[in-house]
Amino acid sequence: MSDDPRIPDGLKYDGSGLIPAVIQDADNGDVLMVGYMNRDAVQRTLETGRVTFWSRKRQEYWVKGETSGNVQELVEMRVDCDLDCLLILAKQTGPACHEGYRSCFFRRVEGDRTEVIGDRLMTPDQMYRKG
Repeated sequence: MSDDPRIPDGLKYDGSGLIPAVIQDADNGDVLMVGYMNRDAVQRTLETGRVTFWSRKRQEYWVKGETSGNVQELVEMRVDCDLDCLLILAKQTGPACHEGYRSCFFRRVEGDRTEVIGDRLMTPDQMYRKG
C-alpha cells in the first residue's frame, strides 16, 4: 500500500521504475501518444492536472506542452488489469506529436512500407518557435 494517498496503490513499474502511459483524447477517443511515467510523474500529473512524463533519453521530467504550448490536461487516469500500464484521458491543445501531427500514430503500415494518413497541423519549427 502506498504511503501517499495521491498515488494509486499497486502500480507495477518496470525494472527502470517506469510505467507506460497511453494518452487518449478525452473528447473523441483517438490515441494521441505513448509516454513513460515514474512514480513522481504520476504524482505530478495527479496533483497538477498537467500530463507529466519521465524522459528516458534526457533523464528528466517533462510536462507535455511545456515547450510547444500543446498541453495535455488530465481528465481521468485509468490503470489496466495487470496494473502495469496507464490510460490517460486528456484534453489536447494542438498537436500531440512532436512532428506536428494531432496524433503520434499518423502512419499506417501497408505491407513492407508505411503511409502517412494524418494531416500535419504545424511544422516542428512552428511548434518549437524556431522559425
